[in-house]
Amino acid sequence: MTDASVFSPDIPVLGGGDLAAGRVFCVGRNYADHAAEMGDAVPEPPFFFIKPATCLVVRPATLSYPPRTADLQHEIELVVVIGKGGRDIAREAALTHVTGYATGIDMTRRDMQADAKAKRRPWDMSKSFDEAAPVSAVTPIAAAPAVESAVLRLSVNGEVRQEGCVADMIWPVADVIAELSSYMALLPGDLIYTGTPAGVGTLLQGDRVRAEIEGLEPLDFTIA
Repeated sequence: MTDASVFSPDIPVLGGGDLAAGRVFCVGRNYADHAAEMGDAVPEPPFFFIKPATCLVVRPATLSYPPRTADLQHEIELVVVIGKGGRDIAREAALTHVTGYATGIDMTRRDMQADAKAKRRPWDMSKSFDEAAPVSAVTPIAAAPAVESAVLRLSVNGEVRQEGCVADMIWPVADVIAELSSYMALLPGDLIYTGTPAGVGTLLQGDRVRAEIEGLEPLDFTIA
């Protein structure tokens, strides 16, 4: 297991400085093709779950294979970084609350999640574990003007597994912020993982993973 010092909530910002990360919110089923591959309907409105900030691991070189699973899966996601907090944020004003974007992966113990769903139990522990939320450095919003039409791509051992476009999200970033802030006030440093396109798959020890979103810093690591 990686030393606990790796789980620092401080995330570097490209161009200088660090950002103190807050809560980690995740949007479920925000790409229709992913909902279809999981055999799920597209929810209306969007739903959310939370990972603790201790799941974050910044710019990892290696990622530890977690316990209690035989089916660790990857989900590449655009990460939105909140710079200005607020409650009941209007869609039209939502992007003024964003300070930047990052590349992230929502790591999932899929077998544990499937078992919890079958038993109608919460599946928090399938999403929340050490190193379950790798994230890149933050690219300031001014340096990522085309992010809402960017291509997302995740490769394992050089083979592309996931490829999609941020523009294919069912609920764009502004809608996500508006909806989420109607449940609770957002705070500076909160991260929102905005959902994943189709192609999620199993990772094994020794696999080399590369996650990239056009215009943002990529993630490159090995499953140890």
